[in-house]
Amino acid sequence: MTRKTKKMIAVEEKFHQPLEKILPEMVTAEGLSSTADRLGVSKATLGYWLLKLGINVRRVALAPGETIEIKRVS
Repeated sequence: MTRKTKKMIAVEEKFHQPLEKILPEMVTAEGLSSTADRLGVSKATLGYWLLKLGINVRRVALAPGETIEIKRVS
């Protein structure tokens, strides 16, 4: 388990979910800048949190008509 800072714990309490669940969903839906703004942290801090928690962020460009499927490994 990763040791979390006071700010990380405060964000978890505000959203009533662990960062490991919050961050992937928010970054996917809103992007890095908007997520950082919504959480009240800098983009650098958000990047550090993602790295610390082992959350990978990838960009994918799709042509018209293409789709992508995300699968979670249990």
